[in-house]
Amino acid sequence: MKQRVITAIVALIFFIPVLYVGSWVLEIVAVLMGLVGMYELLKMKGISIFSIEGIIASIGMMLILVPKQYLSFIPLSLSTLFLFYICGILLLVGTVFSKNSFTIDDAGVAILGALYIGTGFHYFIETRAAGLPLLMFVLFVVWATDIGAYMVGRKIGKTKLAPAISPNKTIEGSLGGMFSAIIVAAIYLFFFPQAFSMGVMLALTVLFSIAGQLGDLVESAFKRHYDVKDSGTILPGHGGILDRFDSLLFVLPIVHLVTLI
Repeated sequence: MKQRVITAIVALIFFIPVLYVGSWVLEIVAVLMGLVGMYELLKMKGISIFSIEGIIASIGMMLILVPKQYLSFIPLSLSTLFLFYICGILLLVGTVFSKNSFTIDDAGVAILGALYIGTGFHYFIETRAAGLPLLMFVLFVVWATDIGAYMVGRKIGKTKLAPAISPNKTIEGSLGGMFSAIIVAAIYLFFFPQAFSMGVMLALTVLFSIAGQLGDLVESAFKRHYDVKDSGTILPGHGGILDRFDSLLFVLPIVHLVTLI
């Protein structure tokens, strides 16, 4: 527990200034976190990020993650989506010539992982570009959901939410997380109003809370499938980047979907 607290304090000391400054500083950090996330996911599958396949998957992820103004060297006739498709094709072709050391399953995980991680961190950058108050709103909703779900689930949780995936999560905890997110969001929105009315933003808060919990469960499904406790060890006591950003990787694209960015 002490290690978790120390790591959290150190991470916040580093993370808060990055959020505040934004711009290229946050973009670099987002790219680094994306690469670490790819490393963690590929490692769970038994693929080295430094292998040819790992490099191709990482390039595909970067094509999605990196803001377009930094990809101006790409001819206008070639979209980043098309180049991502080419990366996917190369990974599929790799299954033909790898003598079964790189399988269709491996290619599928690499392609889906690049899309999942690249898109999530891309909208981390985009949300900050839309304004620090909006990004902080999303972060508070996710954090409040996590803390509320843990506390309520620990106190009164009885009905398992997804026992085959995450035995400790309960329906009571999930509802407690949503309720906690609504309370925190209402307080935050009182001081920092967003694009829509209070009522609409609170309805979106419920959506974001549910999406965040689904992201958490998906990450739990990854780890259970590959029989690992944490996605990585970069954050002592907290696991890896995917362990800490699993909820946000689901929530941030939905923030874009509902036209907040």
